[in-house]
Order: sequence, then structure tokens, then C-alpha cells
Amino acid sequence: MPASAPSLSPEQLDELQSLLKDWLRLTGRTQSDLRRALRAGSIRMPVLLEELHRTYSQQGAAGLAERLCAIEAQWLAEEPGEHGDGFAAGDPMADSMGQLDLLLQEIRGDSGS
Repeated sequence: MPASAPSLSPEQLDELQSLLKDWLRLTGRTQSDLRRALRAGSIRMPVLLEELHRTYSQQGAAGLAERLCAIEAQWLAEEPGEHGDGFAAGDPMADSMGQLDLLLQEIRGDSGS
């Protein structure tokens, strides 16, 4: 990894791990589902984090958020008709998608300043 490549601190990796665990729980997905979406070599959390850290190193925070949002969209597309045209208020899937969208907007706003 080049010296100029952005890197996540141990604290940021812990926060990312916590975010992933909460996200998987809220969406009813597993680490195996995330492994498939990331095309990682293992379902172990350190391997999943390494793959996401690679994305962050290459594309920054916005790239990481975009990748997670793309995975969310892919998972939603795999479940046609289950949620209809929209989400009900308080639906964990709607809350999760909204949180990822807010994260992406916040990151884009920070990098644009």
C-alpha cells in the first residue's frame, strides 16, 4: 500500500466492524451474505474488514460508503415484491438504507469542503 494511501485507524476499524454487525442484524443478512457481495475469501470478520479497508485505501471514505450502498441496493433487488414500492415507517430495512444514504451524503459533504 503506498504511503499516501488513506488508511483506517484501529478505532475506525472497530467502528466499521460495529457498523457492519448492526447493519447485518438489521437487514437480516449474515457475514456469508456480505462475503458473497464483497467476493471476499472468507466469512471471517477480519477478512471482510480487510476487503473494505482495501476499498477505503483505493477510493477513500466516499468509495467505501458507495460500495456499502451498492451492496444494500443489490440485496434489496434480490428481494422483489417483499417490500413493495416503498418501505413502511419504522421498517428496519428502510432505517438501514436511510442510514447508509445519510452516511454517504455526510462523507461527500466532508470531502467536498
